[in-house]
Amino acid sequence: MAVDQARANRIFLPGTYAGGVPYELFRELRAASPVCWVEEPPVGEWPAGPGYWAVLRHADVKHVLRSPGLFSSHLGATQIRDPDCAADLDFARAMMLNQDPPDHSRLRRIVAAAFTPRALRELTAAIEARAADLIAAVRPLGEADFVPLAADLPVWTLARILGVPDQDRQLLVDWSNRVIGYQDADQADSSTADPSGLTDLGRAALSHRPTALTTPDGRPVNPRSRAALADMFAYAHALAEQPPPGSIVARMRDAGLGTAEFETMFFLFAVAGNETLRNGLPGGLYSLLTHSDQYRLLRARPELTGSAVEELLRFWPPVVEFRRTATQDVEVAGVTIRRGEKVVVYHASANRDETVFPDPDRLDLTRSPNDHVSFGFGPHFCVGAQLARIQLAALLRRTVAGLPGLELAPGAEPRRLVSNFQNGLKSLLVRW
Repeated sequence: MAVDQARANRIFLPGTYAGGVPYELFRELRAASPVCWVEEPPVGEWPAGPGYWAVLRHADVKHVLRSPGLFSSHLGATQIRDPDCAADLDFARAMMLNQDPPDHSRLRRIVAAAFTPRALRELTAAIEARAADLIAAVRPLGEADFVPLAADLPVWTLARILGVPDQDRQLLVDWSNRVIGYQDADQADSSTADPSGLTDLGRAALSHRPTALTTPDGRPVNPRSRAALADMFAYAHALAEQPPPGSIVARMRDAGLGTAEFETMFFLFAVAGNETLRNGLPGGLYSLLTHSDQYRLLRARPELTGSAVEELLRFWPPVVEFRRTATQDVEVAGVTIRRGEKVVVYHASANRDETVFPDPDRLDLTRSPNDHVSFGFGPHFCVGAQLARIQLAALLRRTVAGLPGLELAPGAEPRRLVSNFQNGLKSLLVRW
């Protein structure tokens, strides 16, 4: 079956996702050609790209992710959009997320120290208490926007791991919004932190925030470049001068990382460390509330929370896709991919692959097995996956038990993040 190129191109366009992940289109493309060519037309001020191969089937997605020798994270980094210049590419390549073994393995060992079983046990009690406090605080209100409520838990947890003072937590939100939400006009220039409430460290960092949104030749500044995040990196270096003992910043400093590796590691924690859950928690609740039978099941059987977390991650994957670059000519699903071409694996499509998940569009909290790829696969499997599960379970359990009669606020449609990378909500009004 031939692929309609115009329809295939829709999975690249950020505006497509403002109406939700295009699962029907993914199903159509999987049937026609599970590896298909997608063009990159210009979007707003962002220029056109060379195009890429979209990998849509579960087995092929796992093959790409577990084969760094064939599909590199390092050559072109892991975002669809190419870095604007050689300097931006070099900077991106220093990030653990954008490295291949063995360099990736070396950096991962440093990060893994924050996620040992002992460290997670110590965090779990604190996370459970924080989740309980969050729900207890809103219970008398009878209604709330669940997006900022849910965002508090991962941002609070991340600040604790990094050693960021409570007064400066909102900076983490702004940095994440600017990086992840750059395709969305509501978040591209996020600046919600009140300077009067920040520490001296936080206020000093704000003075480094770039004011120019374009380069001297008129091109938009890449939101993932060092220049666009000068305030975040100024904060990171200042925090590293006297980091709280035991924090990941202290570990990074003591590991003797170079400047670029230190900055990109901080970037990875500050952005990826909270953004996935900021999307997964509201998305998971929205999925439950739009499937009332499953919501009632979880209320009646709270022991299903563990399997519910896995199914909600499958059903609402926080990350839509990741990019790799072919290191040599290679064939996937009968399609020849040339050396140097971009390869984009779609987690969202793989999670609805009907050859792996029976009745894939049905939310089933008892689904087992549940081989979703929402945390990735292979050497880049999310190092913080278990911590994410702990937070998801804690807030889900407290929300379902502590807010009886929970439902979507009548007439208030959820507002979705405009992004072809993160599957997020900007607002989710609920009442109880």
